[in-house]
Amino acid sequence: MRINKYISETGFCSRRETNRLIEAKRITINGVICEHGATVENGDLVLIDGKPLGSKGEPIYLALNKPVGITCTAAKHIEGNIIDFVNYNERIFPIGRLDKASEGLILLTNDGDIVNKIMKSEYNHEKEYIVTVDKPFTDSFIEGMENGVEILGVKTKPCHVTRISDYVFRIILTQGLNRQIRRMSKVFGYKVVKLERIRIMNIKLDQLCIGQWRELTKEELEQLKLRLQ
Repeated sequence: MRINKYISETGFCSRRETNRLIEAKRITINGVICEHGATVENGDLVLIDGKPLGSKGEPIYLALNKPVGITCTAAKHIEGNIIDFVNYNERIFPIGRLDKASEGLILLTNDGDIVNKIMKSEYNHEKEYIVTVDKPFTDSFIEGMENGVEILGVKTKPCHVTRISDYVFRIILTQGLNRQIRRMSKVFGYKVVKLERIRIMNIKLDQLCIGQWRELTKEELEQLKLRLQ
């Protein structure tokens, strides 16, 4: 089993965070510093910072209304990281990212399998945002955003955009490029001044206050797993 999958299944951190640990040379396998692409067999001793991994325990699934200023990383050395902010009594890590300047819904878990399924772009999972820009926008802006925008060397996938007011729109994406909405808006000459994610697939922010988190309901989790099949 590849080291990334092995560590994510223990619930220690995600595959993406495992890559960072490998780059920092913090993982060893049988006393040898781990390299990218390494595999683990039964009986191998995997240590992180010289300490063995614990078992995952009971699965945990949380929804957090992330405030502006919190960084979506499990890296403890980063000030304002999401793990210290939530301060949960078990080891968890975020599913995906929501940039530091944005707020709203993000999921956290110790279930590496569900992270990998959600993160795979080919599943085309919906994420919904409410966005405020710095000046009134036109109908041609909406049409341009919906049809796709050239950013980061690629054209974004078609998406659904609806006007809420002269400055505010709702957008539903099925991909997650780095700072995608901000970059898309900038192409048309607009600056995002507020960005809030209100939904990930069937999980909604609803009345969850900024900075608060809750456990997913049984119904939410069942629907989520059905969509990931």
